[in-house]
Amino acid sequence: MNKKSIYRQFSQKLIYATSFFVIVLSLIFYGFTKATIYEEIAEELQKDAKLIATLTKTSHTNKQDLKVLINEDLKIDIINISKLPNITLRKYSVNNNNFMELIYPLDKDTNTYLKITKNINASHKMLNKIFSNLIFLGIGGLVLIIMYALAVSRTLLMPIIRITQKLSNMNENSLTQIDTKRLPVEFEPLANSINTLTTKIENYVKYQKELFIGTAHELKTPLAVMKLKSQVTLTRERDTQRYEDVLRLHIDEIDGMNQMISSILDMGRQEGAQFEKPVKFDIVKYLESKTESYKLLANQKDIELVFISDIDTFPTIIQPTLLTQIIQNFVQNAIKFTPNGNKIIIKTVPNNQSIAIEVIDEGIGCPEDIDLFAPFKRVGEQKGAGLGLFLAKSAADTLGAQISIKNRTDGVSGSIATLKLQSNPTCKI
Repeated sequence: MNKKSIYRQFSQKLIYATSFFVIVLSLIFYGFTKATIYEEIAEELQKDAKLIATLTKTSHTNKQDLKVLINEDLKIDIINISKLPNITLRKYSVNNNNFMELIYPLDKDTNTYLKITKNINASHKMLNKIFSNLIFLGIGGLVLIIMYALAVSRTLLMPIIRITQKLSNMNENSLTQIDTKRLPVEFEPLANSINTLTTKIENYVKYQKELFIGTAHELKTPLAVMKLKSQVTLTRERDTQRYEDVLRLHIDEIDGMNQMISSILDMGRQEGAQFEKPVKFDIVKYLESKTESYKLLANQKDIELVFISDIDTFPTIIQPTLLTQIIQNFVQNAIKFTPNGNKIIIKTVPNNQSIAIEVIDEGIGCPEDIDLFAPFKRVGEQKGAGLGLFLAKSAADTLGAQISIKNRTDGVSGSIATLKLQSNPTCKI
């Protein structure tokens, strides 16, 4: 089975269409030229006939008197014919000679008519020459059409060719973004979708090895500690308090491993959430509701949780589960690292067709020289698997959103976690 080429199909159709157009236009031009020339000859014959008819009314005219009007291309005769229409005009050929004949009434009472015959070989040759020139021009035009079609086809298909070549040269070790500035606006949505997918693949490839190694390390270390502590405890008898300490250590390590396993399971659930159907959503109302829910968690540390928004509504189309994973991680981290009695602000910053969601805390801040979104990256001495921000970044990539964390610059200790979302302007809540 032969594979179809878009370039070949498009160029062939363009050649067929333009060739058909040129052929039809040439035939129309030739037909119009031919009709115009024959019409002019017919008009000249009728003028000559009218002139002769006028002369015959003023004097007695016979065939000998008409010789002055006759030339080598024109022949004039006076004939008698019964039951003939007023004027007849016809073209005919004799021995490769072409003639146009006009029969014009002189005296209807006596059935006398004027017959004028004109040799139109010159006009016929001129029409043949025009037709030959049109064929010659058509052949030359066909060559130009083919060249034009190939050039136009390549120009129009160049964005597709560029994207195809870009994708065909990509692999897990060579992932590059498509430059949308060099593409027509019609291809920007496709390029943006490919770039989003490429970013997600790049992050996955970047972190997968670190994730697997980190998971093995995070689970192996507590097991090794538990085994070593148990072996040391069994070497000799100890008092009850020592056994209780070992068991408590085991429980702490098991809790840590359970937390690690839960985070890994969250990754699996997030993969499923990526296939969740996007729905119409109001970001402002969603954040108002979530803030009230998170206040119960903040109250355990006597932390004031406040929601601030300059707008009443911001509709968009989004996957709610992924958005919840991001906001929940931001708020949980803010509560974890903010000392008791301080304040956390959830804030919206709208900008045309986008909105930034900021979670501002009064904690210890964050180191800006490390990749906080890499798996197993921890800040401070707080317990955790170090996968929360990694999951948040993965969810943001799926949503086509931007995520960042930076330290506050207003003189207050703490950090600002930001999620920037694009709005769907056609969405109506």
